[in-house]
Amino acid sequence: MNFIYKIAETPLEFEQIHELNYRTFVEEIPQHERNKSHRLVDKFHDENTYFICQKDSRVVGMIAIRSKRPFSLDGKIGEVERHLPVEVENPVEIRLLAVEKRYRNGRAFLGLAQALVRHCLKAGYDAALISGTVREQKLYGQLGFLPFAHMTGTEEAAFQPMYLTKKTFKAGIAGRISKPHINFLPGPATISEEVKKAMVAEPLSHRSPEFGTLLKCVKRKLTTLTGANHVQLLQGTGTFANDVIAGQLSLMEGKGLICVNGEFSSRLTDHAKRFNMKFDTMEVGWGSFFEVDKLTRVLENGSYSWLWTVHCETSTGILNDLGLLKKLCAHHGIKLAVDGVSALGTVPVDLAGVAYASGVSGKGLLSYSGLSFVFHDEKVRKSNQLPRYLDLGTYVEAGGIPYTQSSNLVAALNMALERYEDSKATFMTIAQRARKVRAAVADAGLNILAPAAYASPAVITIMMDEGVSARKLGDTLYLNGFTVHYESAYLRERNWLQISCMNEVNDKKLDAMLRLLGLLVCTYKQTFTSSAREKFKS
Repeated sequence: MNFIYKIAETPLEFEQIHELNYRTFVEEIPQHERNKSHRLVDKFHDENTYFICQKDSRVVGMIAIRSKRPFSLDGKIGEVERHLPVEVENPVEIRLLAVEKRYRNGRAFLGLAQALVRHCLKAGYDAALISGTVREQKLYGQLGFLPFAHMTGTEEAAFQPMYLTKKTFKAGIAGRISKPHINFLPGPATISEEVKKAMVAEPLSHRSPEFGTLLKCVKRKLTTLTGANHVQLLQGTGTFANDVIAGQLSLMEGKGLICVNGEFSSRLTDHAKRFNMKFDTMEVGWGSFFEVDKLTRVLENGSYSWLWTVHCETSTGILNDLGLLKKLCAHHGIKLAVDGVSALGTVPVDLAGVAYASGVSGKGLLSYSGLSFVFHDEKVRKSNQLPRYLDLGTYVEAGGIPYTQSSNLVAALNMALERYEDSKATFMTIAQRARKVRAAVADAGLNILAPAAYASPAVITIMMDEGVSARKLGDTLYLNGFTVHYESAYLRERNWLQISCMNEVNDKKLDAMLRLLGLLVCTYKQTFTSSAREKFKS
């Protein structure tokens, strides 16, 4: 790990920025007067966001962005939009691009540009503007910058206004050699080339015999993978599939029990409320599991008709014991319904005897989002009490095709399911990946929410120590090409970060991410300790 790209945040980093600013824009490019401090603090310093390239904890490159109008370039050429050859909605100004001379033709320079573009695209900017020194026109061109308007500055320090868009970046050298992010999200999935090809095949009519054969093939693969008797494919998300399950449960007499130990099991209560269902909840803490004795007592005293919960609670990484739930529900004559969205495709799932279970195409199965499933144990009849689109019986009666289906999504899913011809090997690979992540997190001195005995290998939830921000850590990993999960509201509230192991990632890239994670955590802890020590002294 030679270079690290991050947003500057510490006093030491800002001090090094001021020194590099001086060496570049005073000593090298005579844009400002010399001074005895050999520091140059930019006039927009408080409004700038600085992206830095570090080597051995030293700033060797920097670039700043500023979104507040007017831009400095507005003051030089007038309103920039009047001069641009392209229409833009949300531009940002780039300032102070400076790299130590010995790193300008190497990876440090290109990496800075790639980190900047990643941030700008994520933030919703559609164009970046800069006054580029004419001395480095070739480098700017390699990044994808194109000139516009007239030059500014002086003969000794001449600058060319330039702009960069997503399109021009991709056409430049930096964009062409830029590698895709390594995906450690619990969705959307990383899509294989074979699945991509299936997705862009010629669409089929959903009423054609060819599509009917394709759908039967997918349903057979899904029921073989899960042991379920039946499955229906729906056009929609996991939320839609859970609404369909709620509709079926609402037709049952009596009341139900919803077991809650995280964000997504909590959402099941909202589904039930919207159908005016009678139910109780059994709640345990986030990251906790349902103890058999307590659950048994609740079931014995409740007279319930159904029980609904989540198999893999994505918000925490807890893998609830499906075998235990099936056994207890069978003993008490209770119908069991399960949200299986994050479990399907990541761990062995046995849905035999489960009344209803939901799943999706875009998480553990590593296909495109857009399809969801409802598995069911028994055949279901139509019900006029339910909206047509939410009536599972309508799908059953129509042979799985009551309405328009996307043959492209179904074909892509069919290809993605090929990896489960040897499902044991697939699950073993995910588990091995998870063990490596858990070990590295422990070595970094951080704690994992879910204990290994009750944890899903697909989602690892990390609790940050004091002084370590999940948001800053996630942002820095993102700038360096690794996408982890930390932006959902329930994670931000708790300062948690998640690493998903469900996507295909080779060992080299996984090791690189874990090394960077450990290095960043160590740096944050040292910075926090030093800051606390200084406060104590004062």
